[in-house]
Amino acid sequence: MATNREIAENVLNAVGGLENVTAATHCMTRLRLNLKDNSIPNDDEVKALDGVLGVARSGGQYQVIIGQNVPKVYAEVCNIGGFTAAAAVDENLDDKPKEKLTLKSAGSNIMNYLAGSLTPLIPILIGAAMFKTVLSILGPDLLNVITAESDVYRLFNFVYNAGFFYLPIYIGYTAAKKIGASPVLGLFMGGILLAPDFMTMAAEGTPFTVFGIPAMVNNYSQSVLPIILSVWVMSYVEKFFKKYIPDALSTIFVPFLTILVMLPIALCLLAPAGAFIGQYVSTALVKFGDVGGFVAVAVIAALWEFLVMSGMHIVMVVTVMNVYMTTGQETVIWPAALCATAATFGIALGAFLRQKNKKEKSLSLGYFISGFVGGVTEPTLYGLAMKYKKPFITLALGAAIGGLYAGITHTAMYALGATNFLMVLCYAGGSTANLINGTISCVIALLAACVLTYFFGFDKDDPSLRP
Repeated sequence: MATNREIAENVLNAVGGLENVTAATHCMTRLRLNLKDNSIPNDDEVKALDGVLGVARSGGQYQVIIGQNVPKVYAEVCNIGGFTAAAAVDENLDDKPKEKLTLKSAGSNIMNYLAGSLTPLIPILIGAAMFKTVLSILGPDLLNVITAESDVYRLFNFVYNAGFFYLPIYIGYTAAKKIGASPVLGLFMGGILLAPDFMTMAAEGTPFTVFGIPAMVNNYSQSVLPIILSVWVMSYVEKFFKKYIPDALSTIFVPFLTILVMLPIALCLLAPAGAFIGQYVSTALVKFGDVGGFVAVAVIAALWEFLVMSGMHIVMVVTVMNVYMTTGQETVIWPAALCATAATFGIALGAFLRQKNKKEKSLSLGYFISGFVGGVTEPTLYGLAMKYKKPFITLALGAAIGGLYAGITHTAMYALGATNFLMVLCYAGGSTANLINGTISCVIALLAACVLTYFFGFDKDDPSLRP
C-alpha cells in the first residue's frame, strides 16, 4: 500500500501538478484542493490511485476522499507544495444546491444523517467490542483464564460498558456535527438523557414533569433514536436563536435558551417517541408471533436488528423472559433473534471476502470477530450496514431464511446464553433434533447473509472493491 507521501505525490500529479493547485485544506476524510483548471483531473484516474477511496466536486473544490489518514496526507501535500497548514474544516460547509424534496430524497437525507452520526463512532464500538471479545475468549465462558471475580475481568467489563452505555452522548456530538449544530450542545443533550437523577427516576418509576408537562421517564442508555431526533430538532432551535440574539449576548443566551426550549421537546416528546413506538411495534410483532407460525419467525428475524438499533426490541425481550420463566422454553422471538445475530456475522464475513481495499477489508474482519467471538454486533450494524446500506437488505434476507427454517422445524430456546458463536447452546435442553435444527438455522442465516452480501451487498464501482 502506498505511503502517505506517495499518496500526496500521486494526487498532486493527477490533478495537474502543483502549478494547478492554488490552495489545499482537509476535513475529516477528504483532501480539498482549489484548482486553477478543474477540467484537468480525470476522476476515474484519481479514483484508481492507491490510497484514494473516491472523489467529489463541491463548493468549487476538488475533493479527494482519503479516509482517516487524510491529516497525514495533507501534511505531506503542504510539505511538497509549500502550503501553510490549516486546521481541518467542517464537512458540512460544502455548498450544495437545494434539491426538490421527494420521498426518495427524504429517505436519502435520513440515511445520510444516520450514517454521518453513527459511522464516526466505529473506533469506540470496535474498541469496546474487543474488550468484550477478550473476555469471551479468556473468561469463564471459554478458556477460564480470567475469572469473573478478578479485577481484570471487572476492568474490561466496565470499559466495554462505557463504550455502549454512553452512546447518546457520543451520538449527540457526531449527530450535531453532521447536521451543522454545535457539537458541544449535542454532547450536552446526550448527557441530559443520561443524567443520574433522571436515570434513578427511570429505575424507580418516579413520576416527573417538565414545566408542568408530564414526561415519560425511561432509561435511554445505549439508545440511538431519542438523541438522533433530539439533535435534529435542536439544530433548528439553535439556528433560530443565533439569528435573533445579538453577537455580544450569543455566547451566554444561545446555548441556555436552546437547551431550555429543548427540555420539554426532548424529554416529553422526542425521547419517549422511540420507547412509545417500540412498545407498540414490538407488541404487534409478539401478537403476530402467536398466530403467524413459522412465517412469524422469519419476519421477526428479518426485522430484529432494526428493532435493536432503535431500541424497540426491549418489549420483545421482556416477553421472551416472561414466556421462558413460565414455560421453560420459547419458540418464536428468541430463535428469530439468534438467526438475525448469525446473519449479522454473515454480512461482516461476506464483506471481508468481497472487499479488496486493505483498510475496509480489515475493518470488516474486525466486525466479524467482534460479533462471532465477542457477541457484539453494533460495529457491524453501524460501521458496515449503515455505511453501505445494501448489507441491510442482505442481513434481513439472510435472517429471514434462517428464521424460516427455525420456524418450520419448530426449534425452541431452552436457555438464555451468549450472543456469540456459543449462542447455539440456547437450543440445548430439549431433544437432540432441536439442538441440531437450531444450529442449522443459525448456520443457514450466516451463510445466506454472507453469500448475498458477497454478490449483492456493494455497488460495482464501490471504492472498497478496489485494491
